[in-house]
Amino acid sequence: MSEYHNPVLLNESVTALVSDNASGIYADATFGGGGHSREILSRLTQAGRLLAFDRDSDALENKPDDGRLVLIHNNFRFIHNFVLCEGYREGIDGILADLGVSSHQFDTADRGFSFRFDAPLDMRMNREARLTAAEVVNSYSQEDLARILWLYGEVDSARRMAALIVKAREAKRIETTAELDKVLEPVLPKFAEHKELARVYQALRIEVNEEMKSLEKFLTGAARSLRPGGRLVVITYHSLEDRMVKNFIKSGNVEGKDQRDIYGRTHAPLSAVNRKPILPTEEEIASNTRARSAKLRIAVKNEEE
Repeated sequence: MSEYHNPVLLNESVTALVSDNASGIYADATFGGGGHSREILSRLTQAGRLLAFDRDSDALENKPDDGRLVLIHNNFRFIHNFVLCEGYREGIDGILADLGVSSHQFDTADRGFSFRFDAPLDMRMNREARLTAAEVVNSYSQEDLARILWLYGEVDSARRMAALIVKAREAKRIETTAELDKVLEPVLPKFAEHKELARVYQALRIEVNEEMKSLEKFLTGAARSLRPGGRLVVITYHSLEDRMVKNFIKSGNVEGKDQRDIYGRTHAPLSAVNRKPILPTEEEIASNTRARSAKLRIAVKNEEE
C-alpha cells in the first residue's frame, strides 16, 4: 500500500537480499505497508517462502493474498524464536529490516508520533503496550528525561527541556503533543524549531518502544537465524541505530568490541558485503523526502567453524 508507506531503497535492498536463491526462505522483519514483502515475493518462485513481522496491528490489514507469506503479529526482536517455530532449524536465506517509522504512523494524527498534529502523546507501535509517551513525560525523573533526550535525540538543550517539563507537569499533566510543544517553546532554537522537535519526538518514540533494546535483540536473533551464506539487509535512519548495525556486523556486538579467543581469532557471525552504506539516489529523495537519511548495510553469515 503506497498510501500506507512508500518503501525506501526498494530495489537495492531486495536485490541484495534475494541474491542467488529465488526458491529460498526469507524474512521481512518490518512488514509495515508490505512494500518490501511484495517485492520479495515477486522475485521468489512458488517454492520460496517469506516470514514477515510487525507489532502494529494496523499493518496486518496490508497482508497480500499469497500462500507463500506468513505474517506474524509480534516484535522482530523474537525473530529467532519464530524461525525455529516455523521449522527452519537449519537457518533461512535472508532477512531484511527497514528500521524507519512507517508513513502511516507519522501521518495518523491520533498515534501521536508527529508534532504536526495536536494529538494524545501516545507513540506506541504496539497499541497493546502499556508505556506511552505521556507516561514518560509525566512520570520520568528530570534526570531520566534529560538522559533519553540526549542519548536518543542528541538534543543539545536536553537538561533545560527536562527542567521545563518537570516544572510544567507540577501544575498540570502534559497530555498532548501541542501541550508538550508549548512547554518546550522557550528553548527551541529560532528558525530550527521543527528540527529540534523532531529530535525530541524521536527520543520519546525510541524510549516508548524500546527500539534500541529491540534492535540489539533482533540483530543477535537474525545472526542466529541465518544459514551460512545467508544475508542480512538493514536500512537505518539515524546515527544511533546505524552505529549499532555497523558495530554488530563488524564485531558481533552493538558496542563494536573486538572479541578474540586465546588464539587471537575473532568470531563475529557476519561479514560486511558493503564497507560503506548504500544511500538513496537524488531522484528517490526528491520523490520521498523520508528517504533522505536512509542508509543500507548488507552482511553475509560466515561459515560455521
